[in-house]
Amino acid sequence: MHLLKKFPALLAVSLLGISMANVEVHAQGAVRSTHGAWSMVCDTPPGASSEQCALMQNVVAQDRAEVGLSVVVLRTADGESEIMRVLAPLGVLLPNGLGLNVDGKDIGRAYFVRCFQDGCYAEVILKGELLETLQKGETATFIVFQTPEEGIGIPVDLDGFSDGYSKIP
Repeated sequence: MHLLKKFPALLAVSLLGISMANVEVHAQGAVRSTHGAWSMVCDTPPGASSEQCALMQNVVAQDRAEVGLSVVVLRTADGESEIMRVLAPLGVLLPNGLGLNVDGKDIGRAYFVRCFQDGCYAEVILKGELLETLQKGETATFIVFQTPEEGIGIPVDLDGFSDGYSKIP
């Protein structure tokens, strides 16, 4: 089942002015706290009036060192919801979307919403069953496709996700 069907609130939301490139560049000097495998990264983007923070984790496929993901969770500018944005490398097959499996259970797929020079982004609103699954899970496996038949599973450690999520300003 597609995340779009299961979670109708799937939509593209800007990263509050923080591009993934900016988050990654500033992450080294702006890690405010660590929550298990996750880091709280804060920055004041150009033109923003206040600091913005995101919970993030960068991972690489165990069997394909050249295939990595950045997973970022943040609160929208209006403060009404939280989104998960996943940056996949260029070269992924876009129509197949980004698969998600948590602790052996297929959760569905999110569609890629845009690509930039640093990769392609899939985004989903975090709420309800999806949020609860991530908070209680141990390992999320994101699946990117290079061909319609070849999916590459990239494990993301969920240790500290619930604690870090609760501390997103």
